[in-house]
Amino acid sequence: MTLATQSQAVADFIAGVAQASRAAVTILHRLGGGAIQENWAIDVEIADGPQAGRYEAVLRSDAVSGIAESWPRAKEYALIAAAHAAGVTVPEPLWLEPSGAVTGRPFYVMRRVKGIAQGRRLLRSLEDEAGEALAQRLGAEVAKLHRIRPTTAPDTLAFLPKVASDLIARRAAHYRKSLDALPEPQPVLEWAINRMEDLAPPIDTIALAHRDFRTGNYMAENGELTAILDFEFSGWSDPYEDLGWFCARCWRFGAVEREAGGIGTREAFYAGYASGTGQPVDEARVRYWEAVAPIRWAIIALQQGERHASGQEPSLDLALTGLRAIECDYDLLAELPKLKKGR
Repeated sequence: MTLATQSQAVADFIAGVAQASRAAVTILHRLGGGAIQENWAIDVEIADGPQAGRYEAVLRSDAVSGIAESWPRAKEYALIAAAHAAGVTVPEPLWLEPSGAVTGRPFYVMRRVKGIAQGRRLLRSLEDEAGEALAQRLGAEVAKLHRIRPTTAPDTLAFLPKVASDLIARRAAHYRKSLDALPEPQPVLEWAINRMEDLAPPIDTIALAHRDFRTGNYMAENGELTAILDFEFSGWSDPYEDLGWFCARCWRFGAVEREAGGIGTREAFYAGYASGTGQPVDEARVRYWEAVAPIRWAIIALQQGERHASGQEPSLDLALTGLRAIECDYDLLAELPKLKKGR
């Protein structure tokens, strides 16, 4: 399908769902990031009807290959819509095409927002004070997401697998199965999974977690948050998984001393979260999820590298991502021995 043909197909689809006589779509360029999905900047003009007007938007579709843990587009759209309804700062979800019949792949369209997402660029753009303020804001934002609970969630999230107090045991079994599917043994990760189970705290709260809440998955402009992105891994979990993931060393982009996402102090991040929950942060629980975060990131990195190595999707970016697992091994060997049995 040529670009012109694709533009017309998307325009016709949008005209239909927007109850308009006509729509026009201009595909501008592919956006950076999105190793598992493809993101395209588009401009949309809707001639009439209840949604008439001009939209600066992003079309998000499946990539050529992916990994099993990532939700398909229709389910990610439902997650973003739920977050948007809960007041989380996310791009406004606009239209969903779940079948793949329009362009050959399922996609959804959301509003385009301004800002920087790429981790190292974002870190370079922030002064210390701005980083602290952004860390605090992000803590407050993820607290809004965590207000969504299994008993109060919209029906559109019924597809999410239920989890309970055996969350960590199930997670460990899933990780071992994922490692078994890889072509090379990973002894450090096998050891780390055992330690994850041995040191696990009791799980008494389940909430909707982003499960990839980190620098690189939000956008900021002039130090101000403009959007939280990428809900493709979201699901029910211990809400502290998000806090630990955000603070994990592997997501500080070299700014190791800034323990909250490489942008600020964990105290600022905790303060934002506490302001949103009305409860103090349990640091021991954050430290647990922070220490085990590299297990999951290493497995995802290895799966990304295998997409390249298997020939499914030859890509230098994917090949290099696979090497990030070595950094995770280092972090696990350095941090897990420091942990004590959780409360």
